Amino acid sequence: MKKFMSANEAVALAAAQAGCAVASAYPGTPSTEILENIAKYKDVIACEWAVNEKVALETAIGASVAGGRALAAMKHVGLNVAMDPLMTFTFIGTTGGLVIISADDPGMHSSQNEQDNRTLAKFARAILLEPADSQEAYEMTKQAFDLSEKYESPVIIRLTTRTSHSASLVDVTDEPLVKRPLKPYVKNIKKHVSVPLFAKVNRVKVEARTKLLEKESAKSKLNKVVKPSKVPGVTSRRGVDKLPTIGIVTSAVAYQYAKEIFGDFPILKLGWTNPLPKTLIEKFAKSVKEVLVIEELDPFLEDQIKAMGIKTVSHKTDLSIFELNADRLQNLRHEILKDVPKAKVAKPVEGLPTRPPVLCAGCGHRGVFYTLHKLGATVAGDIGCYTLGAFPPLSALDTTICMGASINTAAGMKKAGLKGRVCAVLGDSTFFHSGMTGILSAHYNGTPVTTIVLDNRITGMTGHQENPGSGKVLGGDPAPVTEINRIASAMGYKKVVTVSADDLAALEKVLMDAMDGDEGALIIAYAPCRIAAKLTKEGLCEVDPDKCKACGACFKMGCPAMTRGKEIRKGAYQMVIDPNQCAGCKQCSQVCKFGAIKRVR
Repeated sequence: MKKFMSANEAVALAAAQAGCAVASAYPGTPSTEILENIAKYKDVIACEWAVNEKVALETAIGASVAGGRALAAMKHVGLNVAMDPLMTFTFIGTTGGLVIISADDPGMHSSQNEQDNRTLAKFARAILLEPADSQEAYEMTKQAFDLSEKYESPVIIRLTTRTSHSASLVDVTDEPLVKRPLKPYVKNIKKHVSVPLFAKVNRVKVEARTKLLEKESAKSKLNKVVKPSKVPGVTSRRGVDKLPTIGIVTSAVAYQYAKEIFGDFPILKLGWTNPLPKTLIEKFAKSVKEVLVIEELDPFLEDQIKAMGIKTVSHKTDLSIFELNADRLQNLRHEILKDVPKAKVAKPVEGLPTRPPVLCAGCGHRGVFYTLHKLGATVAGDIGCYTLGAFPPLSALDTTICMGASINTAAGMKKAGLKGRVCAVLGDSTFFHSGMTGILSAHYNGTPVTTIVLDNRITGMTGHQENPGSGKVLGGDPAPVTEINRIASAMGYKKVVTVSADDLAALEKVLMDAMDGDEGALIIAYAPCRIAAKLTKEGLCEVDPDKCKACGACFKMGCPAMTRGKEIRKGAYQMVIDPNQCAGCKQCSQVCKFGAIKRVR
């Protein structure tokens, strides 16, 4: 039967049908929906949100060692966190099939960097599969478990934002979901205890396995040659035939664009890309005069193909940064063949206002950033929706690097001798992910860092997933609530303060006292996420135009519910609150010196 599914949904269903026993992940766009959909099959898959990606992969490794099939999912930067166990587990090898989903984000739609994790798969000597659509995601996930068990290798399936979130019809099998029996567990320290004595032997085995996998990839049906077809807009091959015949080598979603723009040439579509099927590529290269490699981000395929001595088409167009699209490839074809015009770039409609992302109306993070900006603090930020605090009018953040980096960055600033008020800001989920080690290190080394945990009791940026502080697990069942203040106290912090993120006066007093002090402090600025908690409005805020002096102080909050009203003098506008957006948090009323803002029913 056919189902309309995204690749993330297809992976989840395939894992359930393949007999996956354990699935673990940390939410991160564009991978988040994989575990959310796996949770639908919690009767046959033990699934959970892990506190970080390293923990997720280690959980999956444990399941594999025990003889069960396992899956770990994460976004591209999450694989960085999980590389430590991965690099050793490729030496150890799987028992139950182990599949790792790495969802890359070309173009950085929701990420702090752009990286091509195909390189990490090669570095780890893991099998790498690259689906081009939801159908292939479904099929490759099933095959990945089989390949993993057959060759005792972890398998990385590389999705991208476009494959993860694009939906298409998938031909799925209708089969009952049943728990797959575990393989018998056999104690084997030579395999599972990676001390140097055993690791040296396993290292040699890994290289032998890689050579075997290279031969197997060349025979795999996951790689195929697609015959030429008609390309819209190319009316004649006259002139093109005078040029050397080109053969396209491509993979993943890049194939979709290549087929659209270069479909009138033969295409070698690779689905198994590490180890690279070299004999297959050599055979294809002999059938054409030149090879054009089309891939998204790094020249992962091209560099290896060139190293094989195969002649590739030279071109000036740089495809190694940002995501591909049909227009970029049309311009590449124009450069190489001159048989199509350059792509027309649509111009934005003039006069439309910009709509930059902002913190939601009523967000508790807003008050913290407003106060930090007011106090002139240098703020080391972190990864979350609160990263928006860097932009005007809040303009509060100074750095954003990676999950949990805020505390250590602030500590480094203090150690280097930076004067003035310095603090770190991170969310509750990020604190559990990798912030706990930061506050422990700062305390141990005697660095008086003020750490502010923006505690909204949810993992906000990725769509409201549960975490150890939310009181629920992935499937919605109750869970013990981990209190951040107790963690800090247990680590030795004497100054641990919880304050309402909506109380600006209290916030200012607490933050000033902490940053001006000479000891480490942990401040928990608590305000539940209004969307996740489904908070009902206690009342809306309203502006009294007779009292409003158009001083502009309220606009410094950057609340999207605030709009410009009447201009009472040149460049000075009264503020009007949109009742459809107002959350009734009363933060704006606290900055108005004239009492012009009141909450009304």
